[in-house]
Amino acid sequence: MRLAELCAATGVPSATVKYYLREGLLPAGEWVSARRAEYGPEHVERLRLIRALVDGAQLSIDGVRRIVEAIEHPPPSQHDFFGVAQQAINGPPPQVEVAEETLAALRRLGWSGCEPLALAHLQAALDTAARAGFAVTGERLMAYGQALRDVARYDLDALMADPAVQTPSGALRHVAVGTVVTDPVLVALRRLAQEQESERRFAAASVADAGRDT
Repeated sequence: MRLAELCAATGVPSATVKYYLREGLLPAGEWVSARRAEYGPEHVERLRLIRALVDGAQLSIDGVRRIVEAIEHPPPSQHDFFGVAQQAINGPPPQVEVAEETLAALRRLGWSGCEPLALAHLQAALDTAARAGFAVTGERLMAYGQALRDVARYDLDALMADPAVQTPSGALRHVAVGTVVTDPVLVALRRLAQEQESERRFAAASVADAGRDT
């Protein structure tokens, strides 16, 4: 297909496609004349992946480039695929020192060998909470970790059950885009869980108090 047909098939403007070509995110087409290149299904798949990463996962061009490089030069294991996607999502590491209390809580969870980038982002988030007057204790961090371990197990089960992850691009799209776009679902569920637990604890007590006053 020609460039115009590639743009029509993917909904990506020609100027954007040319930008991705210049950046090396999209492989060059096959030149059939001095002024015309042909593109195939692999270009459609790559463009859709790039747009999903940019629009869905809100990755920077550098983050997209890391994922594209992993697709073209696959790492040795699925675990490494996951690491590539997580690094692209997280971006540059914050300049923080991971507190011993944080490391101790993670050790108690049995989480050894955590990626330094992920640890730095966790500590930065903990520091932000502390500055706002809501310090997360080691005990609370462990409770969060125990709950999210079940979420992670389900995520990986879903990942392995998806036929699309049999290809490198499918695996990285599932991890990078899927993680980012479902993060708000977890946040919304936390709000609902807090609402339900509050009603369970306090609404019943209010009814009981009202009964004693009558």
